[in-house]
Amino acid sequence: MESRRSSLRIAYLLSQYPAVNHVFMLREVRYLRQLGLEIQVASIRKPDRDPGAMTVAEREEAKAASYVKSAGLARLAAAHARTLATRPGSYIRGLIGALRSLHSLFYFAEAVAVGDWMRRQGLTHVHTHYASAVGEMVPRIFPVTLSITFHGPAEFQDPVGWRLVEKVQASLFCCAISQYGVSQLMYACEYAEWPKMELTLLGVDPNEFAARPFRAMPAPFQIICVGRLAAVKGQHVLIAATAALAKEGRQVRLRFVGDGPDRAALVRDVEERCLAEHVSFEGNVNQDKLMEMYQESDVLALSSFAEGLPVVLMEAMAMEIPCVAPWVNGIPEIITHGSDGLLTPPGDAEALAGAIARLMDDADLRRTLGEKARVKVLEKFDLRRNTERLAGVFERRLSG
Repeated sequence: MESRRSSLRIAYLLSQYPAVNHVFMLREVRYLRQLGLEIQVASIRKPDRDPGAMTVAEREEAKAASYVKSAGLARLAAAHARTLATRPGSYIRGLIGALRSLHSLFYFAEAVAVGDWMRRQGLTHVHTHYASAVGEMVPRIFPVTLSITFHGPAEFQDPVGWRLVEKVQASLFCCAISQYGVSQLMYACEYAEWPKMELTLLGVDPNEFAARPFRAMPAPFQIICVGRLAAVKGQHVLIAATAALAKEGRQVRLRFVGDGPDRAALVRDVEERCLAEHVSFEGNVNQDKLMEMYQESDVLALSSFAEGLPVVLMEAMAMEIPCVAPWVNGIPEIITHGSDGLLTPPGDAEALAGAIARLMDDADLRRTLGEKARVKVLEKFDLRRNTERLAGVFERRLSG
């Protein structure tokens, strides 16, 4: 098995690498390499932080990755010239297909750069996370195969706009990170495409995310919410829930970790509710800093309207931090309500406040849910075990 895996050479095409919101991609790449696969990374965009703000692992990956948009016009032009000279028919067909929109033309330009890089590296298969619009075009121009990991929820909500069917058709196989995701791919595509679909769960390292010390009587009670500050995350609902808890006279502190387009509106909401002493915005932090913040947290709360399979839930659960989250999309595949966490109706600030209050009032429940949450991660979301399964998918699908 090890010898067969060592012969697997795969290009990983990622949207931005490293990225604070997608640390799971870095973990996946590094564990696949430990399992014997040769993984070379091409990233559309440069890292989202300067090297000084990265962890050691992130700096190593940033140094080794190839970056498409920062390559410069001269290198991009050279890639197009080589491709036009060596594969004129495929190049012209790809260009004609990209004329449907300005965005498609940009994707075509990037796909040529990726395919030329693969040719020079001797790579014949590309796997992509969050860069499927570019990835879809690469096998249309170059003699390579493609696989895609679909995360959702956006492409499942608008399969036509995201060209979901076309991407599946262009792929040798497709991965989904939740059973919900698999079902949505099946729903969008013809039955003939169903054999392409694989369930590949994400995971965390339970040794890295070890159980944090339990706080029986915290003051204030610390709530952490980790993720992009964006409309789909529904963070105004969590602010409303925090306001209800504060109105009851509870000592509660909510920390938002992350950044995004909704930050200004969320800050205004906090100010208008006079919650400045209860809510803070920590911005983007690296994994080392996030680990410190998890250590200080009594509950992790999400209030999203739609989700894929949030890795932050796995991280918190591995550390025995009880979680409260909405029962949307793939989340019930992580949390079993009342057993290893609490689920609430999406958009219901009153129910969310009630769930957090229940945890505040019952230290034994917090402890029990946290302990069972870690057991769930060990059983279902262990990074090594799930990456081993992904390696098996690559081995099985690419063996021919």
